[in-house]
Order: sequence, then structure tokens, then C-alpha cells
Amino acid sequence: MSQYQAVEKVFRAGDVILQSGKVLRDTCLKYLQIGELNPSRNNLIVLPTYYGGTHEGNLPLIGAPGPIDPERYCILIPNLLGNGQSTSPSNAHESQRGPEFPSVTLYDNVMLQRRMIEQCFEGATIQLVAGWSMGGMQALQWGCLFPQEVKRVASICATARCWPHNYVFLEGVKAALTCDSGWLQGRYLSPPTAGLEAFGRVYAGWAYSQAFFRKALYKQMGFDSIEALLQYWEDDHLKQDANNLLSVLSTWQQGDISANPVWKGDFHAALKGITAPSLIMPGSTDLYFTAEDACNEAEHMPGARFQPLESDWGHCAGAPGRNTADTESILNALTGLLSERGI
Repeated sequence: MSQYQAVEKVFRAGDVILQSGKVLRDTCLKYLQIGELNPSRNNLIVLPTYYGGTHEGNLPLIGAPGPIDPERYCILIPNLLGNGQSTSPSNAHESQRGPEFPSVTLYDNVMLQRRMIEQCFEGATIQLVAGWSMGGMQALQWGCLFPQEVKRVASICATARCWPHNYVFLEGVKAALTCDSGWLQGRYLSPPTAGLEAFGRVYAGWAYSQAFFRKALYKQMGFDSIEALLQYWEDDHLKQDANNLLSVLSTWQQGDISANPVWKGDFHAALKGITAPSLIMPGSTDLYFTAEDACNEAEHMPGARFQPLESDWGHCAGAPGRNTADTESILNALTGLLSERGI
């Protein structure tokens, strides 16, 4: 990885009409590029970002001897709208800052990413779209919207929609944040620290499995106690902007690859529209993007290979670089996927 230059770039899209009909002003898509487009323009890999993360979070997936090798591929890591890097409540046009930021969908994100690729990379062929969590949701959205342009899809610890129990989980962490008296409906003068800490502490209980805590696997992360792990989650969320967190959380809760003008709410038809060879890799102990939901979806995808990630790390099993053994399993599966003939 160190011998390859990673370049942060910004695609300035101007005013963008969102799926809601509202206009996101002065829209910027920030992305990381690693590697170069080849003369045939057929070596793109897209790795969308996940909830609470930026382009840096996907770096552990990149580099030889792994399959996502910058010597062979041009790798793009686009940041989600709302994550603090691309246009977000914290950095939007003055008229759309904070709680005035409009609702953004998976469809909005993927359409903007495609526009960037069309304009900046001459509509290059995408060999793989892959991601963890919300990154996987975006990969599936890519797969059904542009089946002739995407050769392979990988969804790690994700599903094609936010299923009801997942939605309720998110309502819980949202309530923990917005109960802070300093929240002020998003018009806070200083960060709602108590709410951010509560958000992180509640989230931690969902991010890992019961076995993770029972077996004290947090010690593999360098924490000597559960309290130390919870403190880490509090500190991590204190670095986040509250409105950004809730903006992307809304995108997640609305997540449904069929909720757009192409598929018009026909979820099974959208799944069938993902015709590329696809890796569906849920975490075996994931508490909210469950293996059961992912399996049910995969049954409707003609090119899907269902391969659970067997791990006690819950949802975090899919986090790039979080646990060495799990990341190795993901990379091995991606090696197999990239060796398959694309459409």
C-alpha cells in the first residue's frame, strides 16, 4: 500500500436535484483514488463508505498480495453524502447547514457516484463494487440500477433494505442522542456531548455479538475491560458531528434498493435485477444486518453466492482491518469473486 499514492479528490456537481425533489446546493463528492485507469478503461473498483466512516476506513482492503491491488486496478472510495467529507450538514451551503440539510437516499448517493465516474473517468467499466454495512447497501444499489456497467458486486454484513428490526435498532441510538437537552432539534450551539456519548455506548451493544462479550474478545483490541471498550465508543462518537450522524442514519433507515424511479418499490424485481456475479456475505452473528435477511434476499438474486462470514465479532466482523482473521476471510472471498467471469 505504501508505494501507491492515494489522492483525495473532489467532484463538484453544483446544485443536485435529490430524489425528494429538493435541491442540494453546491454539492461536492469527496473521494479517494488509488491507482490509475488503464488504456481500456475497464479496471475500476468502487468501495463505498460505511456509516460513521470515511474513505480511510476502507484502506485495509487495498494492496497486494490481496485482490484489490492498485497495480492492477484503479480504486475509488466515494464518501457518503452526510458523512462530513462529502457535502454534509456540517459543511453544506449556509442555507442548508445543520437541521436544514435535506433528506438523502441510497439512490441519491449512487447516482452522484455514477455521475462522477461518467465525467471524471469517461464512464469506465466497473469490475467490482464492494462494501461493508452501508457500503454493501450501496453496492447492491449499484448492482440493480446499472447491471450492464457493474461486473461484480460484494455486500459484506449488509442487506438490500433496512429491515424492520434494523430500523428499530436505529431508532434507539437516535433517541439516545436526541434526548440530550443540548440537542435543540439540531440547532445546538455546542456539541451535545452527553447525547453523543450515549449514542456510542448504546451502539456498542449492537455492534458486537453476545459471544464477543462472553469470550472477552475485546481484549484482542487492546481493551482490558468492557468499560474501556465503551469509553472508546464514547470518545469515537464525540469526534462526530451530531447532525451528520443523523443525516446518514436517515439514509440508512430509508434504505431500499427498489425505492426509486427505476424499480418503483418492487423489491423482488430489484433483487432479480442484480445479474452480476455477487458475493452476499453477512456476518453469522450480526444483530441487525442479519444472515437470515441476507439469505432471503440472495434467493432472489440470479448471480448471488451466499457465503456467511463465520465470526463472533457481530456486525464488526465485516469492518475492514478490525479483526485480522475476518478481514482475511473477506479478502479470500473477494479473490474468488474477482476470478469469476463478469457479465
